[in-house]
Amino acid sequence: MKNVIQSILGTFFFASLAVPVWSLPTDGMAASLREASVESTLEVQQQKGVRVTGMVTDKDKNPLPGVTIVVANVVNPSGAVTDVDGLFQITVPAKNSTLEFSYIGFKKKSVSLNGSKLLNVVLEEDASELEEVVITGYGSQKKASIIGSIETIQPQQLQFGTSRTLSNNLAGKLSGVIAIQRSGEPGYDDSNFWIRGISSFSGSNSPLILVDGIARDLNNVDVAEIESFSILKDASASAMYGVRGANGVIVITTKHGQIGAPQVRVHVEHSINQPTKFPDFLDAPDYMTLLNQLAAQDGAILPFDQTRIDRTRSGYDPDLYPNVNWIDAITKDYAYTTKGNLEVSGGSDFLRYCIVASYFNESGILQQDKTLPVDNSTDNNQFNMRSNIDMNVTKTTLMRVNIGGFLNRFRKQRCSTDQAFSEAFETLPFVHPARYSDGSIPREMNRANPWRTATQGGYDFTTSSKIQTLFSVEQDLRQITPGLKAKGIFSFDRWNSSRRSRTSNTPTVHPATGRDAEGNLVYTSYDVGDESMGSETGTEYGNTNVYFEFNLNYSRKFGKNDIDALLLYNQQAYDDGSIQDYRKQGFAGRLSYTYDSRYVAEFNFGYNGSENFAKGHRFGFFPSVALGWLMSEEPWMEPLKNTFDKIKFRASMGQAGNDNIGGRRFAYLTTLKTDASGYTWGTTGQKNYDKGITEGEIGVTNLTWETATKSNLGLEVGLWNALDITVDVFREKRKNIFMQRRIIPTQTGFITNPWANYGKVTNGGMEVSINLHKQLNKDWFTSFYGNFTFAKNRVDEYDEAPSKIGTYRGQTGRSMNELWGLTAERLFTADDFESDGSLKFGIPKQEVGADKLYPGDIKYVDMNGDGKITEEDEGYIGGTEDPRIVYGFGGVIAYKNIDFNFFFQGTADAHRVIGNSTIFLPGSGTTVQGNAYSENLDDRWTDDNQDPYAFWPRLTYGPNKNNYRASTWWKKDMSFLRLKTVEIGYTFPKKWMEKIYSKGARVFVSGNNLLCFSPFKLWDPELGTNNGLKYPMNRSILFGIDINF
Repeated sequence: MKNVIQSILGTFFFASLAVPVWSLPTDGMAASLREASVESTLEVQQQKGVRVTGMVTDKDKNPLPGVTIVVANVVNPSGAVTDVDGLFQITVPAKNSTLEFSYIGFKKKSVSLNGSKLLNVVLEEDASELEEVVITGYGSQKKASIIGSIETIQPQQLQFGTSRTLSNNLAGKLSGVIAIQRSGEPGYDDSNFWIRGISSFSGSNSPLILVDGIARDLNNVDVAEIESFSILKDASASAMYGVRGANGVIVITTKHGQIGAPQVRVHVEHSINQPTKFPDFLDAPDYMTLLNQLAAQDGAILPFDQTRIDRTRSGYDPDLYPNVNWIDAITKDYAYTTKGNLEVSGGSDFLRYCIVASYFNESGILQQDKTLPVDNSTDNNQFNMRSNIDMNVTKTTLMRVNIGGFLNRFRKQRCSTDQAFSEAFETLPFVHPARYSDGSIPREMNRANPWRTATQGGYDFTTSSKIQTLFSVEQDLRQITPGLKAKGIFSFDRWNSSRRSRTSNTPTVHPATGRDAEGNLVYTSYDVGDESMGSETGTEYGNTNVYFEFNLNYSRKFGKNDIDALLLYNQQAYDDGSIQDYRKQGFAGRLSYTYDSRYVAEFNFGYNGSENFAKGHRFGFFPSVALGWLMSEEPWMEPLKNTFDKIKFRASMGQAGNDNIGGRRFAYLTTLKTDASGYTWGTTGQKNYDKGITEGEIGVTNLTWETATKSNLGLEVGLWNALDITVDVFREKRKNIFMQRRIIPTQTGFITNPWANYGKVTNGGMEVSINLHKQLNKDWFTSFYGNFTFAKNRVDEYDEAPSKIGTYRGQTGRSMNELWGLTAERLFTADDFESDGSLKFGIPKQEVGADKLYPGDIKYVDMNGDGKITEEDEGYIGGTEDPRIVYGFGGVIAYKNIDFNFFFQGTADAHRVIGNSTIFLPGSGTTVQGNAYSENLDDRWTDDNQDPYAFWPRLTYGPNKNNYRASTWWKKDMSFLRLKTVEIGYTFPKKWMEKIYSKGARVFVSGNNLLCFSPFKLWDPELGTNNGLKYPMNRSILFGIDINF
């Protein structure tokens, strides 16, 4: 296979180039070289010249592949590139010629032959070249000179897990990033994520995602395409993005080829998936027994006789005495995921290339009826491809062509999966089976059959594709002044999506009432349906994004002074098919000064405009300033260098904006509505023509973007060249938050309240990251890492009645999205009641559900002191569903060829009010609503367990809405610690792989989401649900292999 690939690469990428290409050995040597293409002039040179061979290594005698070798001081010099073993051969015009060796990260070296035909060349590392470069706003900087809050992660750390989406792999990996996955459903499992929390209650809180400098979707980038991944968190890093930078920026660059022979990498993995946790429900006989107990408690007739319970428990006749676990009925035991990618890269001085192709396939856990003529099972397929080609057109001109995209084909059941799980949780286990033994599909009147919903409803088939193109030209202007470069970028992206659907309505029968003399099931009535699939319907969508950028960059060193400057212009037009494009335009700049690698100052600005606002309010200026001190570079720190290899202090302050104001466009324009009642015409008054026109929203011409003023203090410490600690404290003041006014008097005559820049929010916190890496000896390597983020917001200004501010019903002064409900004190006890069953004097009367209260019911607090419990006692009860604390920690332990990886992710200070009116226990609002939770069922209030703080309050056979109001009683701690990944891998010895012409291979097995520790036990605490009615998270066992050629 490798010979075929190299032949193709040699034909397309090395034609007419005097550059040798590595090929597979045929004579038992480690490697050999052949000429890919030789010009006629070169052939003459070879006939008359001298052939020189040799090897290039580093100081540790490790071979260096891809070293460029040219003959110095000749016109049209010949050249060569070392192979994977550092070997080369080249023809030179004379035996005293001089060869120049160059390689990224190493100093250039000239070697005079002096008649020698065999060379062993050792290259010296260049510390300045090896210094880590970090991708920042509109460019890159050496890590040592960065004084903004920027964090990077290696792409390999984002590969763990079975998810297609990158956002799911961010959780716990980076300080400052809060990522929560609310569903495990294929195609809909993207995480919600924010940088340093939430700061706006109106507009978007999502960060700006840039892929190769272009605003693109994070979740359609395959991790195999990524070369670098940076997160810009403070204003010094994001101010240049102006009205787009308030929520932080994620900057991704895709892989580019390096000088050297073709490199081929293959990665394949396959996983088996199953749900992490479903709610546990009582089975049918236990549920019927519980309902009998509750009916007896309430003085009602027992709904089930013992014969029915016994027959149900024994499985006497599953058609007439069913015992259905509806979760098992609609789900499969396992689902599967397959991922693979192929990467080919290499190149020469003139041209470098990198091509990455990826494939992803994922199935779902909902059951499929294989007797149907159409396959409607969940099947998510995606193919990604990325090609980067870099060409040195001249010695000073670099041209790049970046083409990528994806094709996604997604098939699923016609029903919503949440609907299927909701019905499975709500349907009683003892009424009918999923399907009768004669093939009939049962369904109660006005109720659903979850199995029918999941398997018989039809299908949705969506095809999405996107092409992403980017062309850039970079010109070195050293002829004007050293260090000056100009760059132009043009990008065109096009996305298309089409959806086809069919809906079926299969016939059903009402539950069987018995069997006739022949043993056939007896049905009282039937629901007419249609066995055939309905007609197909379809929709199509699309959007286009065009981006242009031009910048001038100046970077130069004068003695101890380093200057780096950037000036940039860009514009963007996004067309989603609406009447008017989304357009942005602006300038950005950066000036950075470093003295003696110790003192750093930086100024950034963005001057941006958005078409979404009125003239005079479209453009804004967003500056930032940052200062840094590398104390470890001070001369007086030299004696402590072995201990403190880095001590850096950072401080920054600046502004950024947000023009994504909840999707509202052109709010400065007054609108009209055409949905008013029609008008009559003529004298009879019997004709109603068309619709009337009324006032819509009144335009507000002084609306503008949200503004975020950010400040950051940071400390970076490196100890013993093994331990790195970073601490940041941050604060943000968000103002001009875009919201619709709420308390405008009706006397003003507004049909719809106008919009305004009114709200203010303060958000702050801290983040810590720790990394420990140590090569213990030649066989053992260890690395441990961890991070912690705390972020909390406070609403400083909100449009609400002044009488509410500072009270339990006021938003001002509280966190955004704080939970709402009654405040529960405890469960009522017998001491709270008079002998006639009425509440004792002084206990507030509860008017929020039950007509009569009993011991074991929830006792609420009278918040307003009016002597009764009503909806006016509802208010903010503290806590939010989004965690204020996130953390993660993990490690790598390697011994020789074996490596072991693990990673834990956790959250804290996250709460949710569960249940409300749909909690699945008897007495939740109707007589028998659905299944009954078995979890903690022993911890409920009964005559034998009169604990006023039991988990479940008094259960009843009939309705009791008092106990199922949203309140602090049902406010549950959703914190968790999850074993996100554990993996063990084995790297095959190099000498084994050489026998199959491979540079290396590794096999691995990993487990994902294997364990979850949480005080909440009913369902997975990360799910976005108040009642468990959600497609669950997945745990998986994964097998994979990496092979390099």
